[in-house]
Amino acid sequence: MAGSRGLAALVLLLLGANAEAKVALEHEAQIGVSNGGPWGIWAWWELCPEGTYATGFRLKVESYQGIGIDDTALNGIRLLCTHGGRGDEQEAHAVESQSGIWGRWTEAVWCPRGSYLVRFSLRTERPRASLHDDMGATNIRFACSDGEILEGHGLSWGEYEGWSSPCKKGLCGIQTKQQPLRGALRDDTALNDVRFRCCNR
Repeated sequence: MAGSRGLAALVLLLLGANAEAKVALEHEAQIGVSNGGPWGIWAWWELCPEGTYATGFRLKVESYQGIGIDDTALNGIRLLCTHGGRGDEQEAHAVESQSGIWGRWTEAVWCPRGSYLVRFSLRTERPRASLHDDMGATNIRFACSDGEILEGHGLSWGEYEGWSSPCKKGLCGIQTKQQPLRGALRDDTALNDVRFRCCNR
């Protein structure tokens, strides 16, 4: 009888440890930053194809529109997923979550040969007074696994704050927070925040 109780206790202990490990794994499965814009809702996740990971990225950016015209700045982010070699750039698979309707896609930015994206920092503009033009996120920068820092071709408004935690095995997915189109004579901000899924390869 005592042996049965001891076995049951051991099973419960192992199940508890397994649950804690699962929670820790889920907690570490994605990375984000604390200074994302306050507007919008989280869209869907998009993941790199199996066996690939992000070695570069592109941004969708609306350039400065001039005085009195609504600006949205950063509208979208694409991860460029490859098997790791620079020769894969021509066959890179682009993944993006929801993107805003304004702007154009910029040139790709790549990590040095043999390295990959591991963490990021987001540039955002703080909310302003009600009669001013808010923009949410304006640019992003990534750190590569070899220490190289890559900055996107975004806009200069706002500030970068702290870096996200690193994904030791690289980035394999993206989810964006977008403000839906608000209509004529309303202030649009487009992309406000982003988070990335860590590779588990």
